[in-house]
Amino acid sequence: MILTIALRELKNLFLSPLAWSILAVLQLIMAWLFLSQIDIFAMVQPRLAGIEGAPGVTDFVVVPVLQTTGFILLMISPALTMRVFSDEKRNRTLTLLMSAPISMTEIVLGKFLGITLFFLLLLAMLSLMPLSLYAGTSLDGGKLLAGLLGLSLLLMTFAAIGIFMSSLTEQPVVAAISTFGLLILLWIIDWSGGENEKVTGLFHYLSIQTHLEYFLKGLVSTTDAAYYLLLTLTFLLLSIRRLDQQRLTG
Repeated sequence: MILTIALRELKNLFLSPLAWSILAVLQLIMAWLFLSQIDIFAMVQPRLAGIEGAPGVTDFVVVPVLQTTGFILLMISPALTMRVFSDEKRNRTLTLLMSAPISMTEIVLGKFLGITLFFLLLLAMLSLMPLSLYAGTSLDGGKLLAGLLGLSLLLMTFAAIGIFMSSLTEQPVVAAISTFGLLILLWIIDWSGGENEKVTGLFHYLSIQTHLEYFLKGLVSTTDAAYYLLLTLTFLLLSIRRLDQQRLTG
């Protein structure tokens, strides 16, 4: 049943012009950025040739592209998740879904899986650009895979947060703005902290950007992976609890 709901959610996304517009615009933006980074690398490559241990094409092209991809996906993910439950509530179809012989856990996980599959498809399309560099040069495959893994975990977190925000309101715009605000807060939270080392360390750990940077450096840590998985699980549980409350109150 989870897979059925996920495929239905994925189908609904592709029936929407919004999803196709996001795919097209994002590909255009990232292609321009990718080619710009290649131009920069081509200009500095002669100077790097004589430097031992100088950064290669992976550091100059792939890592900046993946880092920018993470931030751009942060901005567009609220538009993809805002209708997950908001539309169901507004169209009064959520009541029918709740009355079906399936649990809230299956409903939430199904919708989460559908959104995540779309994100992963989007990421797979974007990854074709750095992979094309294999045709003319060599890449640090480990660093590329680590970066893609970090982005995959990041997108799972985006999906879970967006689904929870969508479960709170009937207005998709409100869900999108709330999701965007929370994601931006988690992205920049490590900018503050002051001189208090404990507070600074806490904010540093809570920042989704900080953990992504470790993956982009090629450092795959269970701590960073656990952070994204724990955050994802937390918001999925909150979504299930929220919908259970709505089912009980009618």
